[in-house]
Formats: sequence, C-alpha cells, structure tokens
Amino acid sequence: MGRIRRKQSRILTNIKNIPPKTLIGIIVLIILLILIFSIIIVQSTMQKAIIYDGENLNEARYPGYKELIDKLKDEHPNWTFTLYYTKLNWNTVIKHESHSSTRKTPLNLVPDNDSYSGEWAEDDGKKYDNGDWVAASKKAIEYKMDSRNLINENNIFQLKELTYTEEANTAEGIMSKTDGSFLEGKDVAEAIINSSKKNNLDPYFVVSRLLQEQGKKGTKLSQGYEYNGKTVYNPFNISASGNSTSAILENAAKYAYSKEWFSLEKALEEGISFLNTRYIDEGQNTLYFQKFDVIKKGELYKNQYMQNLIAPLSEANILLDQYEESETADSEFNFIIPLYENMPEKISEKPKEE
Repeated sequence: MGRIRRKQSRILTNIKNIPPKTLIGIIVLIILLILIFSIIIVQSTMQKAIIYDGENLNEARYPGYKELIDKLKDEHPNWTFTLYYTKLNWNTVIKHESHSSTRKTPLNLVPDNDSYSGEWAEDDGKKYDNGDWVAASKKAIEYKMDSRNLINENNIFQLKELTYTEEANTAEGIMSKTDGSFLEGKDVAEAIINSSKKNNLDPYFVVSRLLQEQGKKGTKLSQGYEYNGKTVYNPFNISASGNSTSAILENAAKYAYSKEWFSLEKALEEGISFLNTRYIDEGQNTLYFQKFDVIKKGELYKNQYMQNLIAPLSEANILLDQYEESETADSEFNFIIPLYENMPEKISEKPKEE
C-alpha cells in the first residue's frame, strides 16, 4: 500500500508541475477525444437511407443485392432504389421476430391450412386470433424478411415507398379496381384519393390495404355494424383485437363509435390519416416496414400493422394490379431496400409444405 501511495504522490506532483496552459490544453484534448469517440459510436448505430447509384453498395458486406437491383433498374429506368441501413444484426432481428415461450402472442402468424403447413408453421400446438392462425416458423420469417427475395418484379412492390404520385394515382384507377366491391362508387373513390393526397399517401396502397383486410365484399366492420344504437364503420380494423370473433368486432366497433365513424366515407378519411400518423410518420413507409418494425424511431419490433406474415405479398399484388391496370407501373417510384448486418451469403429459402 505504501508503494502505491508513493506512486500516486509522484503522479500528483508531476501534474502540479505542468504549466497551467499546458494542463488546460491536455484537458480540452481529452474532452474532444471523448466527444469524437462518442459521435463515432452513435453514428455507427444510426440508421440511414442512401439513394443507390450503382456503385455505392458494399457487395462483400451485403451479398446478393447489387445484381438484383441492377437488373430491375435496367428493366425499369424510371424506378429508383434507396438503400436503408438498419444497422441491426440479421440473427438478432430474426430472434426477436420469432415466437418464444416468453411472448404471449406471436408477432407473425400464418393461416392454419395446407398451403402454409410443414416448414411454414411453428409446431407449438396453439391456435391464435380467431382460431384460424398458427405461429410462423423461424424459417418462414427468414424467407419473408430477407429482402433479396423481394427484389424482383413479382415482389418488389412490398418495398415501394408509399407516397402520393400525382401522375400515377387517379380516382378512375381506384374505381376500376373497386368495381363490384364494398368500395365501389365515385364518392368513396374521391374520399380515398382526397384524403390520401392530403396525407401524401399512395391511394392505391390504401385500396390494397382495405381489400386485403376486408375482402372484396367487405365484412361487418366495412358494411356497417350496429353498436350502441348507431351504425359504425371501421374498414381498417383499427383496435380489432381479441381471441374471438365477437371480441374483435366489439373492440373495433367501440373504437369507431368513439371517433363517430357513422359513414364509410368519414371512416376512410380519418382512417387514412391514422395510417399516416401511426406508421408513415414513424418511418414505416413501405408494406415491408409496416409488417416488420425494424425502424429505430420508436421501440423496435412493436409497431406492426398486422400479424399475418403473408399480408405484404397479398397487398403488393393488389397494389401492382392497380398500377398495371392504369398503365402507370413504370412511373417514377422509389423502392426502399432494408439492409441488415451479417447477412448470410445464401439467400433465405422458401419453406417446404407438407
């Protein structure tokens, strides 16, 4: 102990012998170094988006992306692509998205049918939601989250930036797609396109979300549901949660009643605003990001629109159909490609059915 005290005493003596100006300079330098290292650490974990220019993608770090993007860019010159660096580790993301005994309800579900049996489902013996769903397997989640599986003409619209495009979105285009559905009619089409434009949101995406959620003919929530003596509408299924059909309907109807959604048009207009505030403003501006919350603006893995693992593909197909029908699929669209750290070189494979 005496030796340590003597050493400390010498250090203090040496410090006292340093000229005041020199000492102040050393302290300032140390503070600057601490600040620089802090900034470097923060920046290394900050998510960022960069427009792809054909040269600014590290193929060794993010294998398999460049060739796929370049192929689509050659085929669709008006399209642009944004590289979104999530700064999240791939295996960590999959672990959080996968079901575990510590989570009451899975983040990802697949239909309980033959099309999504075998490797698609987690064999925990439980049914979820209204009893028609089972937990998605780790392999199924990897397949759907690996954006390299989406960079092709059949799947890319899951990654489309969901902003309003003046020359591509028309009321006529909406009416063409909604003909014969619960959304048919000029008043409904105009309500969708006006509210979408106000919120800078793709109205064709709105239609695809509605048809995915409600089906072509709609459900009780979109056709009108009696609650507290009033007919209420909730076409976006907001607050439609519960483990039985009756609970789901009641919770969604209660929310619609509280908002005075006593007409389909009002429910659509304010529902679109809800989508914008709850998801687009949070950075979840693609179908992919609304399904998988990997945006650090809020708490990760929490703010997802749906549990249905298949929904982004179904919605993207409806979205693409609308653009193809209106002959605007080659408009100036931007697609956002999520990139993860430590991605496997091999692209995630599609699960096998039984």
